[in-house]
Amino acid sequence: MPAVKHAAPMPGAQSRILRADPHPRRTLIVAVCAVAVLTLIGFLLRSHPVDLPISQALNAAHVGALGAFTSAVYVAIGPGPAIIVTALVAVAIGFVGGNWRRAAAFAGVVALTWVPAGLVKVLVDRPRPDAQALEHPYSPAQIDASYPSGHTVFIVALVVAALYLLAGTRWFRLGVVIGSVLVVVVVLSVVIDGLHYSTDALASVAWALLVAPAARLVWVDWILARFWPGRR
Repeated sequence: MPAVKHAAPMPGAQSRILRADPHPRRTLIVAVCAVAVLTLIGFLLRSHPVDLPISQALNAAHVGALGAFTSAVYVAIGPGPAIIVTALVAVAIGFVGGNWRRAAAFAGVVALTWVPAGLVKVLVDRPRPDAQALEHPYSPAQIDASYPSGHTVFIVALVVAALYLLAGTRWFRLGVVIGSVLVVVVVLSVVIDGLHYSTDALASVAWALLVAPAARLVWVDWILARFWPGRR
């Protein structure tokens, strides 16, 4: 008899985003320590912008097609578009996978990783790179604080949430590659635009990577599990 061919698993079919964290205490401790350390680093950098020369050097590349591209990246993942992208991806997950809890988990992980970074931004209140010190200052000038970079936190949170969905499928490695490229593009874009110091962007990557597991724990294991129980 001919061998029976099984359909390849759909992305997210064996996702880990709904699996209970086996080490919740450790996950929370890591996240709390990360927030504390990164916040302290932010205060230190506010008083000592040691990476201004890096920002100036990268901002010098903000010309021609590259400058237009990095500016477009910044606009494309601003707060408004970021919310829309997250919602659209969540809806797509719900329709394609037929599991709306998984879609809600995805959106919640992104939100609970991203939104608290804005609170730290207000608390630290690090000024953005001085426009007068840059060769190609961004226009219009952004008046909110610089540390951490909300754009960077968002894209890393989006990638991490997507990888939770793809874990256990044949798409996981591709997701890692594409996600890594997206993160690098955003990190370089916000610095080339002169909108963030390099430390703003790098701290944002660390924030999302270390906080996302705790965001998943709180949202999925505690909130969804209590108010929306269902299949994993």
